[in-house]
Amino acid sequence: MPRQPRIEFEGACYHVINRGNYRSHIFKSDGAKQALLKALEETAEKLDWKIHAWVVVTNHFHVALETPKGNLVEGMKLWQGTFATRFNRLRKEQGHIFQGRYKSLLVDSGSHLGALCHYIHLNPIRARMCRVDDLKRWPWSSLHGMLNPKLRPKWFSPEAALDHGGGWPDTTKGHRLYRDYLQRLSADSHAKQELFFDEMCKGWVLGSAQFKKDLLNDRKEFRDKTLRSGTALDEGNSLLWSDSLSALLQQGGFELKDTLDSPKSARWKIVIAAAMKSKSTVTNHWLAEYLNMGGHHEVSRRVNAWRRNPDRKFERSIGITTNYNA
Repeated sequence: MPRQPRIEFEGACYHVINRGNYRSHIFKSDGAKQALLKALEETAEKLDWKIHAWVVVTNHFHVALETPKGNLVEGMKLWQGTFATRFNRLRKEQGHIFQGRYKSLLVDSGSHLGALCHYIHLNPIRARMCRVDDLKRWPWSSLHGMLNPKLRPKWFSPEAALDHGGGWPDTTKGHRLYRDYLQRLSADSHAKQELFFDEMCKGWVLGSAQFKKDLLNDRKEFRDKTLRSGTALDEGNSLLWSDSLSALLQQGGFELKDTLDSPKSARWKIVIAAAMKSKSTVTNHWLAEYLNMGGHHEVSRRVNAWRRNPDRKFERSIGITTNYNA
């Protein structure tokens, strides 16, 4: 399967995750955690990264970060490379210490960044490493820096979490209110579901459907890579195909409900399916579902038959051309 592309642009926010090789506990010692955070500090200061939240547990880390200069790949190479060199030098070892390529999900800074910060801050609770009451004294997450401003790294910014939690100020009172909020959130499965906690490590982007569409529509390099990446970005492909289908339905004078009310073999459905297949990598499975055309084999058979013998008069009557030569 092709690798999922790294998309970089100025001001992009990411959820970055990586684990120890073979899920090993490379961060078991305090020294290893400190070394990872020291390398993060050097990277953030050198490349102007803004860190919104972070946590390091025994075998993996999570970071919510912003790249004002659009330099995620450069920064991750520097951060992980610096740490790996020091880690191996200290132990007089060689080889990979991470499980492989880090995962990076683009994050909607408007609707999902704050929720991601809460998710990261509660990671030690989910891992049963400590209780919420202990987080103020647990030094391996950004929450420790938020609740102890004098110990706060200068590359960490708590505003996203505080603002999303309740619009609280970066003050002692605001910190107390945020800690109380996390206490409630940790025990409220419904609230976590509403904040999309189950999706924080999945897919390619954390954000609303509109945010995803805007990413695909505004950035040609993203759109082109997505269409060439097979199943790696199925959701991105589906968003693009949905937009194309909506445009063709409107062009032909149809509505989405017509796909359910019309026969599976309706000629106008075949024309739209053929038109989409001539201009994109849309799959027969997707067309079968969204155009209500039965099984994917039926879509393939009908479209291929239309390709061999297109009815141009009918195409003109609905204002859609399939661009196939008979």
